[in-house]
Amino acid sequence: MTRQLRDVRVMLGSVGPVPPLVVGFDLDMTLVDSRPGIAATLTALEVETGAPVAGDHMLDALLRRNLDLEFGERFAAADARRWADRFRDLYVEHGVPGTELLPGAREALDAVHETGGRVVVVTAKYEPNARRCLDQVGLAVGVHVDALFGWRYADGKADTLVEEGAAIYVGDTPNDVRAARRAGAHMVGVTTGPHPAAELLDAGATTVLESLLPFPQWLVGHA
Repeated sequence: MTRQLRDVRVMLGSVGPVPPLVVGFDLDMTLVDSRPGIAATLTALEVETGAPVAGDHMLDALLRRNLDLEFGERFAAADARRWADRFRDLYVEHGVPGTELLPGAREALDAVHETGGRVVVVTAKYEPNARRCLDQVGLAVGVHVDALFGWRYADGKADTLVEEGAAIYVGDTPNDVRAARRAGAHMVGVTTGPHPAAELLDAGATTVLESLLPFPQWLVGHA
């Protein structure tokens, strides 16, 4: 534990018992770079089913929106459901191995724990695949992550943040901002995803960082 984070814990303890700090994190493009895995899965899906999904246009769309919503708007209902379900199946083989840890992610989670806080990952990704991705990058649930909540999108994320008592939420999209604001959490936007700082600020982000690398120092100042 760093001296500054230890001092924060002492300071908080000096004013009487306080609940542990709960910090929520998005997964894709916040903690992990999922682009290689998503691209590989889309290619495999197109080869197998003929779905017109391979290419940068769909990759960018899925980094910005929920898979089911995106497919639902682009394709006939039956195809959209079938292809989305098959995407999740194929993701185990193609997507998970292509998942990489983003710079500063492990240190950000460690910083929360060093204050005595809890880390909850709240993501739109199908929960079993989210768990596999965390294992892939060495951030196991129950060790580095205290709780994982998958298949939460937009307002669904907000509901979970409220239920978990999250004071901070870290994410990379305007929908993450919306969820944090609705939950009354301090929103920390990161520009490691497809949205630049201006978009996150316009959406209402309280703080915007270029990556998670400065997050531990930011957390000390915020606490």
